[in-house]
Amino acid sequence: MTVDLADVPADLRAAVRAALSAAGVEDGHLAVELVDAERIRQLNRELRGRDVPTDVLAFPIDGAGPTAGPRELGDVAICPEHCVDVTAAAVHGVLHLCGYDHEVDDGEMQALQEKVIGDLA
Repeated sequence: MTVDLADVPADLRAAVRAALSAAGVEDGHLAVELVDAERIRQLNRELRGRDVPTDVLAFPIDGAGPTAGPRELGDVAICPEHCVDVTAAAVHGVLHLCGYDHEVDDGEMQALQEKVIGDLA
């Protein structure tokens, strides 16, 4: 796997790698940042029109189609103070970067997230 995880906190790299693998993504770069409640609220307000803090936000950049160079998968922002489990939030955000959307699918994303987390245990 040629995934660049240099911009992912070391303690979340195994979970991020597992989520990417489960989604069939073998190359690219992504970043995961841990932020405070005010920052996640600001991002949620500016980018989603929701003026409340949340647990995790994902910002995909490249689509699943071909690119000229390594894929830039996107960024995940996680607010630990609004998470029950930061590792689960990381998996959730990465699956969003990979094109999954629990708001429109029939439970596929949730099932995959649970499998990834279960396999990490």
